[in-house]
Amino acid sequence: MSWLNRPASETQITHGQRLWLYILATVIMILLVAPTIIVIPMSFSASQYLEFPPREWSLRWYEHYLNSPEWIQATWTSLKAGFFTMCLATPIGTAAAYGLFVTKHPLSRMFYVLLITPIMIPVILIAIAAFYVFVQIKMVNSMFGLVIAHSILALPLVLIVISAALKSFDMNLEMAARSLGASRFTAFMDVTLPQIRFSVMTAALLSFLTSFDEVIVAMFVSGGENSTLTRNMFNALRDQIDPTIASISTIMIVISSSLLILTQLFRKSGD
Repeated sequence: MSWLNRPASETQITHGQRLWLYILATVIMILLVAPTIIVIPMSFSASQYLEFPPREWSLRWYEHYLNSPEWIQATWTSLKAGFFTMCLATPIGTAAAYGLFVTKHPLSRMFYVLLITPIMIPVILIAIAAFYVFVQIKMVNSMFGLVIAHSILALPLVLIVISAALKSFDMNLEMAARSLGASRFTAFMDVTLPQIRFSVMTAALLSFLTSFDEVIVAMFVSGGENSTLTRNMFNALRDQIDPTIASISTIMIVISSSLLILTQLFRKSGD
């Protein structure tokens, strides 16, 4: 147990003095992760109903999901919406973060707060507002409307991640490129962007996951052929409860976790 006497930080606080913090963090992590872990074995149940632990094991609910045209259609809709949201929110958020970072305008701080407003207000209000506007311009239940609504939610995350990356970037490198004749756009693409590429990848991933996991806005602005997977899951839980929901949740957990792991692997390989 000699590690308990070792410094845990530059302030010489030992691991033993932080033991209570480690225990508290472990308990909180268990409480947060336990519901997710429980879903996984429930998805392999042979029962007609959700049960934990399963009395019999089976892949029947995964087969039911894969053989259901409705579920597969909703899955493709969510994947497409996530991809298009990523393609829209990432460049716009990156450009906004860069513009606000290099500008000296006194109102830049106000514009920054304005752009991150969607994460500071309840999502239900954004959903209602989007529904009202989309009804007027006939974009309800359309893929384009869904992507726009999800991009509004994803944009603040991109802005925050890229802004943090730019604060640790030495702008003198870009200024040197510009002094040699490169335009601002060329200097950004050739000098700045390669330096913050892993932050851009992280922002893109967060944009995709924001759209892929979102349900409240989807309940208002998606439907029909463009109904998302999370929307169908919510409706299924309301109308009937079967382990198909658990199997889909497990697949979503695997997809989200795999993307996060890949991002960390790319970051480490770049370092």
